[in-house]
Amino acid sequence: MRSLRQFAVLLAVLAGFATAVPTAPIFAQDSTEIPPLPRPRPDRDATAEPAASNADGTATDAIAAVTSVPQPVTLTARITQDGTPIPEGVVWRVFESTPDANGEMALVAKAESGSASLELPPGDYVVHVAYGQAQVSETLSVVPGENTHNVVLDAGALRLNSAVSGDIPISPALLHFDIYTSGAEETRALIADNLPPNEIVTLNAGTYHIVSRFGAINAVVRADLRVEPGQLTDATLYHHAAEVSFKLVSEEGGEAIADVEWTVKTGDGATIFSERGAFPSTVLSEGEYLVLAKLGDQVYNREVEVQPGGPREIEVLTTVYQ
Repeated sequence: MRSLRQFAVLLAVLAGFATAVPTAPIFAQDSTEIPPLPRPRPDRDATAEPAASNADGTATDAIAAVTSVPQPVTLTARITQDGTPIPEGVVWRVFESTPDANGEMALVAKAESGSASLELPPGDYVVHVAYGQAQVSETLSVVPGENTHNVVLDAGALRLNSAVSGDIPISPALLHFDIYTSGAEETRALIADNLPPNEIVTLNAGTYHIVSRFGAINAVVRADLRVEPGQLTDATLYHHAAEVSFKLVSEEGGEAIADVEWTVKTGDGATIFSERGAFPSTVLSEGEYLVLAKLGDQVYNREVEVQPGGPREIEVLTTVYQ
């Protein structure tokens, strides 16, 4: 009897295993919940083709998702290839590489620092770097992962000053400079204007046309200067001019008479200065001038020759009537 019961139990266990074993393959109902399947070889069952098509769609979606996620981008700038990174004062602008219908590229990022840490979607861009008056534009390709890009400005610096011939100093309040690109006058482009003396200006390496203005009339000196990469160029331009002041007096060395209308004319009759007051001043380039002083209905004049040098005073006497 025991043997018959053991035999019956064995039959029951075997029957249980038989019901647990699947009789047909199991397929997932949602293909997006399983890993993409490899494309079948030609000798495999063609029934696998629909699964491969779904996998292609999933891979495309995954790639699109990755390429739209902003990636970390670190930008650094150097004066020269062997120089250290610029610590501050750099202006970064990143533009889309494809212009719009108006031919303009959209600004997508901006930073003002030594180095810039940005996040940009993968793709191609144009990065513009400005440090002082030195600037450069380069292409930038952003890929998935960490991105670093170093920009070399190939720049130098220029420091300008002027003096009167004989190394006579000029008051900084009367002196300013303009910087242009080199070349023919009609093709020059203004880079910086109204610069005070002794200011250090960062520029791309190259040759520049410098204009020094002493006063506001005709004391002007021009020169072409070369800026070398990684170097500071000091330049002093010399003026043949002088600062002059005027006063109308009844006798030499006398007190200035008030409420006088002043006019200064060049040798060819052109008026270059006019002012009302007792003691006006200006700067004139060396040369011959006619000074007119009008007091009421009377006009007094004096012919003067300006020589390069320090400030000088010009008196017009009321005893000379014209």
